[in-house]
Amino acid sequence: MSRSLSVAVITLLSFGCYFFLSQAYFSELRIWINGYIPDLGISHLLVYLLVSLPVVLGASVINEFKRCQTTLGLNRSIVKGVLFPLVCTLPMFIGFALCFSINKHLTADEILITAVAAAFFEEFIFRGFLFGQLFRFTKLGFIPAILLGAFLFAAMHLYQSNDLPVLIGVFSTTFMGAVLFAWLFAEWNFNLWIPVFLHFFMNLAWMLFAVSDNAFGGFYANIFRLLTIALAITLTLVYKRRKQLPLKINKETIWIKNRN
Repeated sequence: MSRSLSVAVITLLSFGCYFFLSQAYFSELRIWINGYIPDLGISHLLVYLLVSLPVVLGASVINEFKRCQTTLGLNRSIVKGVLFPLVCTLPMFIGFALCFSINKHLTADEILITAVAAAFFEEFIFRGFLFGQLFRFTKLGFIPAILLGAFLFAAMHLYQSNDLPVLIGVFSTTFMGAVLFAWLFAEWNFNLWIPVFLHFFMNLAWMLFAVSDNAFGGFYANIFRLLTIALAITLTLVYKRRKQLPLKINKETIWIKNRN
């Protein structure tokens, strides 16, 4: 079996184990742990740690445990990973502050669950592992490497509504979000902290203000979100041009790569 094929098989099997555990046992495990640790946010984080173990094991098999941080993008600059997303999300924070009221019902548990846990573990699992291993260590290009993860990432957010038009909006928004996070992950030299903190700040801005009860949002919400996305893409392209760095995602890496 070739290296490319073996990496793809290990990645998909490991992710499949995580996905099964997450869908089948996440809620039950959180209730069980919450019985011993009476804090829902902490219980949520602990369950994520448990169900993500297959991903850690898969990454360890692919590139040895001691290299996991490198291959998952966790050894890159955390300062750059914080500052760049913070600048990019200023349109959301400022725009939401002008157009929406403060969310007075926001709790610490909600921040831990929807901002901290969602940002770190979703990026760690979907971008750092599933997309990252397929794109970096197999012959798959950007589009085939991101498709499965983006589809499942979007599908996982469909609990937010029962209304078909809203569901279509939620799916489309989160699908494109998955593609954006993967693109930024690749273009910033596989620095996972970039999509982690962009995801975190975007979610936090959405939660701090009474924007919407789902990921789709309304007209003004999407105007400011699109400004953030445009700023992230523009600043990335400007940065790479000034540093004379080639784009990771190009015509030679969009579908199938001739070299890993």
